[in-house]
Amino acid sequence: MNIVYEKVMNCYNVIRKKTDFTPRVGVVLGSGLGDFANKVEISYTLPYSEITGFPISTVPGHEGRFVFGYVGKTPVMIMQGRVHYYEGYEISDVVLPIRLMKLMGAEIVFLTNAAGGLNLDFQAGDLMMITDQIASFVPSPLIGENVDEWGLRFPPMHEIYEKSLQNIIEETARQEKIAIKKGVYIQLSGPNYESPSEVKMCQILGGDAVGMSTAVEAVAAKHIGLKVCGISCISNMACGISKTPLSHKEVGEMAAKTAPLFQTLLYKSIEKM
Repeated sequence: MNIVYEKVMNCYNVIRKKTDFTPRVGVVLGSGLGDFANKVEISYTLPYSEITGFPISTVPGHEGRFVFGYVGKTPVMIMQGRVHYYEGYEISDVVLPIRLMKLMGAEIVFLTNAAGGLNLDFQAGDLMMITDQIASFVPSPLIGENVDEWGLRFPPMHEIYEKSLQNIIEETARQEKIAIKKGVYIQLSGPNYESPSEVKMCQILGGDAVGMSTAVEAVAAKHIGLKVCGISCISNMACGISKTPLSHKEVGEMAAKTAPLFQTLLYKSIEKM
């Protein structure tokens, strides 16, 4: 049996013994954005530590649990704290939660992150709807034996971020009078922040925001048949643009400062999905 498939199914079976909840939308909360989970009508919570074989988040600011509940009438499965490639996990473990969401019944995954701004028209505190991505600097989560039950060996990536979901986010932003940028997200491996020359490279490649997560999750989600949308909280301008050295504390503080607008946009958008 495929080792990756077996691990995902074992985690799924553990969760199913604890809850029969069926989500429509899966949500992954990035650094400093975890408080959104407290805004939903919670039905059940499950720490990652209680799921045999599940990767555990080690990053400060990542709670490390699933929250099952409702945003309005929409059933959601929230990942309150993700795992990252830079923590030393296999890339298959990094995207394991995304595959679990699909098995649990989700049709949509909403990815969020705190990211560095590359676009000179951006500033710290902006929200950016992800319209496309560059994941070429981290391993593809599809490397290895393909699981045909999940998707094609060579899946197309022409529209990773679903246009219909982007329209919902844009419409919600207009209705709530929330300014929102649009752009391309680049994932680098981390955990070190980018050098000024790497930032210039990312800009030349067409990136508007850069971070250490999300893109591989989107690839796995697209492969397994989930509709994908995403928002980056621009927590800082990237190295060489910002005049001060970057820190994880700064990222978390700016994400928390932006949280009220982010939470409103996320909540109201999910209600329509």
